[in-house]
Parts: sequence; C-alpha cells; structure tokens
Amino acid sequence: MKKKQTDSPLCGNDNMDDLKIIGSDEWCVFKKLGIPAIKARVDSGAKTSSIHASNIEVFSKEGVDWVRFEVDPIQDDSSILIKCEAKLLRSKMIKSSMGASEERLMIRTPLTLGHETFTIKLTLASRDTMNYRMLLGREALNKRYLINPAEDCFLGKLTQDEVLQKYSRMSN
Repeated sequence: MKKKQTDSPLCGNDNMDDLKIIGSDEWCVFKKLGIPAIKARVDSGAKTSSIHASNIEVFSKEGVDWVRFEVDPIQDDSSILIKCEAKLLRSKMIKSSMGASEERLMIRTPLTLGHETFTIKLTLASRDTMNYRMLLGREALNKRYLINPAEDCFLGKLTQDEVLQKYSRMSN
C-alpha cells in the first residue's frame, strides 16, 4: 500500500486535513489589545510574529513587568493610534531578514484569524519601513494553517472603508 504524504513523520502534522488554508496576507484581530483589524503579511520564513509598535515602555503592575505601547495599525494612515498594554513575556534577540540582530520585547496575546482565536507570541518592533504593520510567523501558523501564496486575504477581504468603520466604532 502506497503511503500518503501525510503519513510521513517529516510533515510535522498527523492530519493535513485539519489544516486551514490562508493567503499570503490576512486580516487579524487583537480584541484584548483593542485592535479590530490589522493586515498581516504571512511569512513562514519568520519564526516569530511581530507587530508595529512605538513609544514602547516597560512598567510594573502589582510587581509584574508589563509593557505599554502604541500601534498605528493602518499603513500610510497615522490618524489612528491604539494605546495598548500587555504583560511582558520576555525580551528576545531577533535576527531580521537583513541578518541584523536586535533585542525585542515579546508579549503573549489572543489573535483572531478568520473564525479561529488562539494565543500567539508577538514581538514589538518598528515596522515603519515595511509594507505591512504585522508579520505572522510560522510559530503562529504551525499545525493550524497551510499558506496559498497565490491568494490574498483568503479568510476575508476588507475594504478601506470597512477597516475605518471598525476603528470608528471604537471611539463611539
């Protein structure tokens, strides 16, 4: 009997049928951080996910390290600024795609992708020069998703107006 590819121990997932398909970029929601929509580049070459953050400040809350930061979630539109707070998980050395290493703060937070919500590790980084405000790395994707690089926003597209409407609801 011929083995299916999913029977191989090299696949890393016992049942490929359980994996959902996502596109090369997807809309993400971080309800706990107050971010109703941020477009992420799906990057299986990046181990860790990262989000654009500025004004990063570590502080103590009841003897535990937390981090306060701001996210301007829409590329080329700095009119929306989300103030976030999260428990600091740790700091981590990250090697960029250019080969440079930098220390980044890391948090753990729930992410909603399509209809699924799960917790991911997320580093805080300046992504001003990048095309996307967020990078969704392979640790978040592992044993959950397969990437179809030919698809854009496979789990659901949002128009610019729909995104802005999500943020305008927050201020009401």
